[in-house]
Amino acid sequence: MKPLLATLLLLGSGLVLQHSPTPDAATQDPPPEMVVSPDWLSRHLNDGQVRVITTGDRAHYDRGHIPGARFVAHEETIGGDHRLLDPGALGAILARAGASDDARIVLYGESPMTTGWLFMVLASIGHGDHVSMLDGNLDAWRAAGHSVATDIPPSATARLTPRPVSDVIVTAPWVRERLEKPGVCLLDVRTDRERATGYLPGSTLVSWRDLFADPDRAKFKSRDDIRALLTKAGVKPGDQVVTYCAIGMRASLMYFAVRYAGIPARVYVGSFEDWQRQPGYPVVRRD
Repeated sequence: MKPLLATLLLLGSGLVLQHSPTPDAATQDPPPEMVVSPDWLSRHLNDGQVRVITTGDRAHYDRGHIPGARFVAHEETIGGDHRLLDPGALGAILARAGASDDARIVLYGESPMTTGWLFMVLASIGHGDHVSMLDGNLDAWRAAGHSVATDIPPSATARLTPRPVSDVIVTAPWVRERLEKPGVCLLDVRTDRERATGYLPGSTLVSWRDLFADPDRAKFKSRDDIRALLTKAGVKPGDQVVTYCAIGMRASLMYFAVRYAGIPARVYVGSFEDWQRQPGYPVVRRD
């Protein structure tokens, strides 16, 4: 029987067809963003496809953490000269912490630099699109009335397939070749005092603290406000942003923020310490 005929017969018999109501779009959870709230995480904590990883200070983790969160020290991801381990080793470390190919990974930690670093690590092995930062970190989680745990979850048995990408990390030769060239905007994420000791030609100083509406509570500014900050620093439409600091921690946080603002970015791991070791590489000194 054709659907229209069946409907008419049912209506004629006095029966009314009941349709499942269409959910109001305003009541549905939006897709996860690069920055998520404690309430969003609380609603999805037991989804099975959301994994929480924290980093920073192990003692801070042991005193209390988001239930189910596993700890990864940023030192676990590096070898000599603050260089990343190979992608296979990074994938294994992060998989034991619960990261997997099909999971949304939520990062938090008491230090924005270490969470930024871990985001960069995940991006470097092809998983940056599946990572969010917890806005306000553990303090915001507690302030929202959510519980913390002290039990340590066992290592996960997840699978995280490394898919190394070439557009996350840059090297000293890559940067030197593009110094002061149009279309590349170099951001120096150090302090003014550090910059006074020398900086890369053409770079602009930007403080990581300016990424936050409340730096002490690690509450991010809006995307529009971060874009405005970057515009003030000289980023133009279509630019490729490259971030650097002393060794790459603050640069990784800025890398996350630039991507959050929807702007292409790369990070110079090794940063100024590595640059100074390169024979003949130019450094601007203040008089």
